[in-house]
Amino acid sequence: MSPVLIGILGLILLFVFIALHVPIGVAMGITGFITIGYLIGFEPAYGLFGAEGRSVVTSEGLAVVASFILMGAFANLSGLAQDLYRLAYAFFGHLRGGLAIATVGACGGFGSVSGSSIATTATMTRIALPEMAERGYSPMLSAGSIAAGGTLGMLIPPSIVMIIYGILTEQFIIALFAAALIPGLLSIVVYFIAIRVLVFVKPEMGPPGPKLPWSERLKILRASWGVLTLAVIVSVGLYTGVFSPAESASVGVVIAFLFALFRKKITWNSFLETLIDAASTTGMIYVIIIGAHIFSFFMTLSGLPETIVSSIEDLGLNKYIILILLYIMFIILGSIFDTVAAMVITLPFVYPLIVNLGFDPIWWGVINVIVMEIGMITPPIGMNVFVMHGMAKHLPITTIFKGIAPFAGADLVRLALVTCFPALALWLPNLWGYL
Repeated sequence: MSPVLIGILGLILLFVFIALHVPIGVAMGITGFITIGYLIGFEPAYGLFGAEGRSVVTSEGLAVVASFILMGAFANLSGLAQDLYRLAYAFFGHLRGGLAIATVGACGGFGSVSGSSIATTATMTRIALPEMAERGYSPMLSAGSIAAGGTLGMLIPPSIVMIIYGILTEQFIIALFAAALIPGLLSIVVYFIAIRVLVFVKPEMGPPGPKLPWSERLKILRASWGVLTLAVIVSVGLYTGVFSPAESASVGVVIAFLFALFRKKITWNSFLETLIDAASTTGMIYVIIIGAHIFSFFMTLSGLPETIVSSIEDLGLNKYIILILLYIMFIILGSIFDTVAAMVITLPFVYPLIVNLGFDPIWWGVINVIVMEIGMITPPIGMNVFVMHGMAKHLPITTIFKGIAPFAGADLVRLALVTCFPALALWLPNLWGYL
């Protein structure tokens, strides 16, 4: 049996495991172990399994993931997300649709602290949804702004998904963060525009709130110094080279913990719960990465990625046609699978193709995350939608998906802009000397 055929059978086996609800990291690890054992023997497969596990667990680069997750957990515990939301509402709440704008802005800000879309969605559902319901906002607009705004946690640095992409493709993580900065801000802007257009057409969906005097706004701004301090120290230290990614994450953990401590938000139970939640999330990511490494080694042995890449290139299609087909594939995958899973499964095939087509791998990292963001709010699954529905069971799934539609349109506009103008992603990394 040829190695390429073994590769195809391995893919089929992987999807069988996924269909049986085996966790994606475990599914990739088992598939890789079995197929590597068949190709080169089970003794080397055992050795690889142990070596990859040890390498991932002791990796300094992956320690960044654990630290940023813990930072986000302590930031959430300390109430920094509430501060950010109040600040955004103070400046935008008086506009028609202003509360939805404040929600998206807070999602972007909290995403820059937590690095997680799911954490951002869960937090803002808890904070913003009751506020919007109380002020007469349409359930569709409320749900759409939270679920779509939650995706910003995937792109705005420090993005956990971006870190994983950088580790798996051996790209400089700070360069990826720099590349994501302008597209991340652009995503907030296009969401703002989508909200304003929506309430212009249907004013009743987002009634304006009271306009606060500047003295009150400045008071709220001063009260929000904690979250602003955390974001500025972590971001500025990271981008100026004062901190490495690992150091930046560690400083962020300490600052977020101190805020939680000084605000008396930490009890022994809440401390343990925060550590357990962060550890479980980190453990899940570690398992996925271990499985991805083993699966990628199997793919390399089989020669299947090279065969697929050469077959696609032999079709003679324009590279932008291939790019659009990849976009469609990722949106479909993102609507069915967890986004991290969709990325790590496809990287062995897609990354060599992108490089061979002449696209910049840093740019593709940003594009890949943007497309997966769209997948997170795409039927039938849409991870953010189900996270929100699980926390707000009174909101029907259909209502949430209808509310997301304008934001999905804005996402497509953003995707088109970053595709047509790669400088939106590559200008800052070039300016700061990362490329």
